[in-house]
Amino acid sequence: MALSIGDKAPAFTAKDDAGNTVSLSDLAGKTVVLYFYPKDDTPGCTKEAQSFRDNYAEYQGKDMVVLGVSMDDEVSHKQFKEKYGLPFQLLADPDGTITKAYDVEGGGYSKRVTYVINGEGTITYVDEKVKTDSHAKDILASMS
Repeated sequence: MALSIGDKAPAFTAKDDAGNTVSLSDLAGKTVVLYFYPKDDTPGCTKEAQSFRDNYAEYQGKDMVVLGVSMDDEVSHKQFKEKYGLPFQLLADPDGTITKAYDVEGGGYSKRVTYVINGEGTITYVDEKVKTDSHAKDILASMS
């Protein structure tokens, strides 16, 4: 079962698609949309990423950070990001450390679950029933 609203978000540090280190603690004070997805460049995951891409300006306007996480490596993330022009960071979790910490491990891949984490590090929203093509808009609608 996924984590719940009100839970403290597990701390993490990971490499992104460009090899930069990203830690949740570095984002203190910001709202973070942490979306887990199974695999780069697969149909559903591509639709979901494009949904965030197409609505990214709205997230920036609300000073929200979007981070995608899967168990793919940095090279795969870099190719996926470049292929679809994704403007947000993708975090590599090849050993499943973050995936397991957020309780979304699906047997060698990350389940499709999204968490919204407030500036104090508390989970304020959980979506386990993701509609890939409208996901980014659905989150924005739930936050207003």
